[in-house]
Amino acid sequence: MNQFIFFEMFITFCASFTLTIVIMPFFIIYFTQKKMGQVTREEGPKWHETKTGTPTMGGIAFVIAAVITFLVIAILNQFVNATFFSILFVLISFATIGFLDDYLKLIRQQNEGLTSKQKFICQLIFSLGYVGIVFLSGMPTSIHLPFVGEINHVFTYLIFSTIWLTGFSNAVNLTDGLDGLVAGTASVAFGAYAIIAYTQKNSEILLFCLAIMGGLIGFFLFNKKPAKIFMGDVGSLALGAVLASISILLKVEWSLLIIGSVFVIETASVMLQVGSYKLRKKRIFKMSPIHHHFELSGWSEWKVVSVFWLIGLSSACIYLWLF
Repeated sequence: MNQFIFFEMFITFCASFTLTIVIMPFFIIYFTQKKMGQVTREEGPKWHETKTGTPTMGGIAFVIAAVITFLVIAILNQFVNATFFSILFVLISFATIGFLDDYLKLIRQQNEGLTSKQKFICQLIFSLGYVGIVFLSGMPTSIHLPFVGEINHVFTYLIFSTIWLTGFSNAVNLTDGLDGLVAGTASVAFGAYAIIAYTQKNSEILLFCLAIMGGLIGFFLFNKKPAKIFMGDVGSLALGAVLASISILLKVEWSLLIIGSVFVIETASVMLQVGSYKLRKKRIFKMSPIHHHFELSGWSEWKVVSVFWLIGLSSACIYLWLF
């Protein structure tokens, strides 16, 4: 890394943050005028009905801000390379899936967009696209498997990457159910990977993480309770997939299970709830994902969000300390 890296880090974060807070009000005004608002789930907590009509798809703003910032920084620093193309491809492609999902929900005026099958096929195609970029560019296709060691095989890389990108894309999407929850937990996760990238002297991923963080924190100013706009699938699907791709590119794949512990817990709660109901006709939680369980148990929305942020921050710190 060159001697100006700290200046570049500061500029990258601030540029993305500023772009987000400048363009976000225009999205809020536009979506409000077009009545493109959130439709809450009927089976959800009753007090969430007040959120119906709140503009959604706010993820477009911070994705645009991060892409523009990263493009400019990459061109100025001359690292328009395979890593650059792979992470931008994942961000934009999975954001596109989320955009289609959100758009269909708004058109139909119900909490249904793409079917799970359609979404999975799109995620599969774009995951294959990511692997294609990595393979054709000659980047390493090795995966470290616990108790097995490093496996350098394209097919193994393909299977793992597809599962990882699709799984964490959906995991972050499931987590996005409360004001500010994903904005905070994802910011912590990207911050952790920025530190890992810095220690590995990987400028591209370091600056990309800071571009995303700047956009997320700028978005949080509008998404904190009571939210003026929601992230939508356009933001959450993209964030999860990008986190997965970054963990793979940095060769710390399994770190995401710890750094992204909140996303793992949220996903596990849904799987346990569904499995328990199908097998025993009984529910483990009052509602899943688990953040709704705590709401129905009497916790305020802000308390749930704060505790989950703390869990995410603690998990990230533990990983960085131990590994």
